[in-house]
Amino acid sequence: MSDTSLATVRRTRPFALVLAAASLPMFMATLDNLVMTNALPVLHTEMGASVEELQWFVNAYTLAFAGTILIASALGDRFGRRTLFAIGIAVFGAGSVLAALSSDPGQLIAARAVQGLGAAGVMPLSLALLSGAVPPARRPLAIGIWGGVSGLGVAVGPLVGGAIMEGWDWQAIFWINVPVAIVAIPLALIVLNNDFGLRARIDLPGAVLAAAGVLALVHAIVRGNDDGWDSVGVIAEIVLGAVLVAAFLVWQTRAGAPLVPLRLFRDRSFSLTNIVGFAFSFGTFGAVFILIQYLQVVQGSTPFEAALQTTPWTLAPMVVAPIAGILAPRVGTRILLVLGLALQGAALTWIAVVMSTDLDYPVLIAPFLMAGVGMALVFAPSATALLATLGLIDHAKASGVNSTVRELGVSLGTAVMTAIFVSAGGELLPDLYVDAARPAVFTGAAVLFAATVVALWLPAGKGTTDAATPAAAEPAENATDGVPAEGFEAADVLVKS
Repeated sequence: MSDTSLATVRRTRPFALVLAAASLPMFMATLDNLVMTNALPVLHTEMGASVEELQWFVNAYTLAFAGTILIASALGDRFGRRTLFAIGIAVFGAGSVLAALSSDPGQLIAARAVQGLGAAGVMPLSLALLSGAVPPARRPLAIGIWGGVSGLGVAVGPLVGGAIMEGWDWQAIFWINVPVAIVAIPLALIVLNNDFGLRARIDLPGAVLAAAGVLALVHAIVRGNDDGWDSVGVIAEIVLGAVLVAAFLVWQTRAGAPLVPLRLFRDRSFSLTNIVGFAFSFGTFGAVFILIQYLQVVQGSTPFEAALQTTPWTLAPMVVAPIAGILAPRVGTRILLVLGLALQGAALTWIAVVMSTDLDYPVLIAPFLMAGVGMALVFAPSATALLATLGLIDHAKASGVNSTVRELGVSLGTAVMTAIFVSAGGELLPDLYVDAARPAVFTGAAVLFAATVVALWLPAGKGTTDAATPAAAEPAENATDGVPAEGFEAADVLVKS
């Protein structure tokens, strides 16, 4: 059954409502993680939190999120993507309440981990549910707007954090999630279809190996700069993580119902899009971390002022990403990705060249705009390219893999560029910052230029409206509950019975 005929047997809802239902929870999760960064100095003062505890306020979320994305995607396939999506929103909301009520650092760290668990059920399923809920002809526009909303979360997170910290108290950054969750849950249940993937038994050994491997790697990355990259503990954890990930991949070749069907990586568009996504997150967000500190340490801006100064960069995706989504079927996803990565790399190079201790802020506006346009040209087309030749049945797992890869890119990029900064003698002092920050930003640019070359090998992607092919069948040996996977009709799998 084709996508078009499949759409006729599925209940339809207004396009704007579908977008809101799929994007609002994703925006909430993206916003909250970035809002947290502006609260750290206040938490240090009011809670008496140590520097290590401040890091764990952020890292507890990251670790829980990255370690459970794949299992959340698999549970969504098995029990219904909308069902897991709503549960993820509820868990995230509950974690927000616990965070707001926290009275000591340990409680807040635990609450942030709960938020990360909820986000793991929200982020990958958001894109899969949106893709399955709109007609094929409108998917590029929908994915473009979805990418713009994601970019808006990146943009307004620091702004909202700065405004809240100046006008209220730190608990408010968590309380604002509660009404959003209360609205988002019924909206999702009413508007979105409860799509299923293959209703296979959950690959528990694979889930444990994947979660443990990702957790070990991310944990090693986030503590590498503090403990030393050559410390026994960090090296041992990296080796352990690599071994666990390798064991996971081996297990996936033998599992009856694999958590991540490795056949997905035979798809050139899927594989290369994940490589590009990792490199993009590594180069872009690692550099953003350095540059935000530059505006505060060297330029003397407050956190709120620094957030305002970066809006030419961070708000551009909200405007440009939907346009990129519309253009993708006409000009192809490859050319947009190549152009976006090249613009982002060129912008970081420009910024690194002009950085100085007495730089006037207006000099940064043009490269910030260039970086914002480049980011927007990557957001939407990469989501389209990721799912372009995959069936709807694989969208949740594909999005889960991509979310994990991107999260690793953000963590590793931030850690590596911080390590470069520190090794170059950088300190949080105006006269010791720029010379150390410059090679770190150049590194981010180099990674983005490398990703540009990789993107040249992507399929052109012209005329892509999304997964136009029928849901890809699993091999016969991947039968689920005694029924060969080939025997599933797309309508049986994807329409709520």
